[in-house]
Amino acid sequence: MPDRIAKKEYYSIGEVCELADLKPHALRYWESQFSSLRPKKNSAGNRVYRRKEIKLIQLLRRLLYTERYTIEGAKNKLNELRKGGELSEASRIAWDRETIHDLRREADDLVALLANTEAG
Repeated sequence: MPDRIAKKEYYSIGEVCELADLKPHALRYWESQFSSLRPKKNSAGNRVYRRKEIKLIQLLRRLLYTERYTIEGAKNKLNELRKGGELSEASRIAWDRETIHDLRREADDLVALLANTEAG
């Protein structure tokens, strides 16, 4: 399956929020709560994210929004995954699941559009 993250070195907070379907204030809050989520800042002082951080954000989104973990529970889960050497793989899987979900939603939207075109 193709990777939805464009091949660049760094991404702005706006790009990351669009990819992960988050509001910037939520992402900034997560940065204050999860020590493993510390984006660098560019020369202008803006946050810049790397691909691995984007995948971690997607894992956090899944834990918090889909699996309904609390912040503390998500911290514990990340520590458990890190200690077991599974954090990178879990981040990749969360990203792949979200990609599949997005593709299904886009396909459903296309089918609905085609159905409306044929009916009209």
